[in-house]
Amino acid sequence: MSEQEHTQDLPTDEELANMSREDLAILGARLDGVELVEYPDPWPVKGTRAEKRAERVVAFWFILAAIGAIAFIAVYGWWPWTYQNIGHQFLYNLYTPLIGLTLGITVLGLGIGVLTYVKKFVPHEVAVQERHDGPSSELDRQTVLAELSDAGVRSTIARRSLIKRSAGAAAGLMGLGLVIFPVGGFIKNPWSSALAPQDTLRFTGWYEADGPNKEKVFIRRDTGVPTEVALVRPGDMDAGGLQTVFPFRESERNDPEKLLAAMERVDNPTMLIRLRPEDAANVIKRQGQENFNFGDYYAFSKICTHLGCPASLFEEQTNRVLCPCHQSQFDALEYCKPVFGPAARALPQLAISVDEETGYFVALHDYIEPVGPGYWERGA
Repeated sequence: MSEQEHTQDLPTDEELANMSREDLAILGARLDGVELVEYPDPWPVKGTRAEKRAERVVAFWFILAAIGAIAFIAVYGWWPWTYQNIGHQFLYNLYTPLIGLTLGITVLGLGIGVLTYVKKFVPHEVAVQERHDGPSSELDRQTVLAELSDAGVRSTIARRSLIKRSAGAAAGLMGLGLVIFPVGGFIKNPWSSALAPQDTLRFTGWYEADGPNKEKVFIRRDTGVPTEVALVRPGDMDAGGLQTVFPFRESERNDPEKLLAAMERVDNPTMLIRLRPEDAANVIKRQGQENFNFGDYYAFSKICTHLGCPASLFEEQTNRVLCPCHQSQFDALEYCKPVFGPAARALPQLAISVDEETGYFVALHDYIEPVGPGYWERGA
């Protein structure tokens, strides 16, 4: 089409202002060099049972997504999430799977709903268009807007209130659910005084009970039998040796459930290391923790500060503790400071002593810094 012929086909400003949306869409297609090969109406007969059924199917997926989002918010906010002892962990163990399941249902419902709507209600046009260079004119901009509006009208979304309401509810609730992720830490307070010490992130299983009747927390070694109590006293270990130990209270001696729980709690495993005499003389202690050891016995958390793997491989000649997962190494002669690998924080040290009455090792108090990958730094 020549420039003169193209100019002659353009409407005047007055004609442009009086043109309908459909007329503008047709004009825009023609001016853009678009030839509509096929542009079928998915539902040429309106209001049929098949059309209503298709609408209900789309709404079903959006409603399912909305229900999934509500369930996600409910599980995240109110499902039992604090640590539970053995025998009471059924609901606690379902927390993470339910978070993934409900969020997955929401995303899946929205995705299938959108795909079903496009398949059932949006006209599947086949068009051929010639491209041109240069910026768009005012006429082009108006006709493009009209074409977009026309596509929305032809998709019949405007008159399908059920689909609009269900899709809006699903998208809105999913958005609300996603907002919970960054603010969830402010909703759940792991330091809450309403929780028992063993149920908070602030404490590990080495905590001492509050009140005047504090129990002694003895050091118990792992014998391979969770219900067997094997306490440790100085002289039970050879120089250069290491044992994995756990907390024990006399009130738990005849309670197999609590004995097993102490072995399975993830922040309890601790390494009790006895240094060789020639190495013990070269120890560099951490400021503020100078009295955490008992002679040449030192206790450090077994949980790697990188990603929480068990860092319990001890190399006697170099006095290094190795994490086998990502090869982080910690120097036991310098408060288990990381000297190699991705770990950036020293393994927390447990303050230990010997009980004067029984002669067994005891923990003086809980760890005073985060065990494993710290959620935040905390004081003593």
